[in-house]
Amino acid sequence: MPTPAAHDTGSDTEITLHPLEPGHLPAVLELGCRVYDTKAMPYTGWSLTAVATHLDASVPACRVAMAGERLAGFVLGSMTFEQREDWGYLEWIAVDPDFQGRGVAGRLVRDCCAVLTEAGASSVVTDVEADNTASAALMRRNGFTEGVTVTLFVRAGGAGAPHRGGISLPHFARTGRPRPTRHDGR
Repeated sequence: MPTPAAHDTGSDTEITLHPLEPGHLPAVLELGCRVYDTKAMPYTGWSLTAVATHLDASVPACRVAMAGERLAGFVLGSMTFEQREDWGYLEWIAVDPDFQGRGVAGRLVRDCCAVLTEAGASSVVTDVEADNTASAALMRRNGFTEGVTVTLFVRAGGAGAPHRGGISLPHFARTGRPRPTRHDGR
C-alpha cells in the first residue's frame, strides 16, 4: 500500500472500514510500531505474530479504516478472552495521528463490538493503561465502564539488579498466569 507524504492526510478522502486482510499486515504493523511504545512494559507483545494470528480467528472482528489506499487506523478484536468464553476482547486499536479527531477510533470500536456481540459475546472487554486518558475517554464514550483495576507490582531480581523482563498483561488478564515477554521481536 502506498503511503502518501506525511502532510497529505487525505482530508477529502472518505474513510471506509474493511475486514483485516493479509495485504493490510505491513501497514498495520508499521502503524502499531509508530503509535505504541513497544519498549514499555507490559506491552512488548506487539509483533507481526500478534497481528497475523487474528487472520485465522473464527470471528472476523478485526477492521482497518482506509482513506483511499492509505491506512488511517485499525482495531484487532477476538472471542479469545480466556477467563470467559462468552466475552469478546478488543485487543489493539490505533489511529494514524494524521487522522485523529475525525471519529475513526469510535467507528472502529463500534464496528468491532458489533461483530463480537453478533458472534455471541455477552460483554466486550479491553484494557487501557492508567495514564492513557485519551483511550479511556474513547472507551467510556463507546459504552465501556471500568470493571477491574489491576496494579502490576514488579520486584527486581537478586542483588538489586534492574528489572529487565516482563509479562504480557493481556495474557495475564486472560489466563491469570504470567507469560514472559520476548525481546527478540516475536
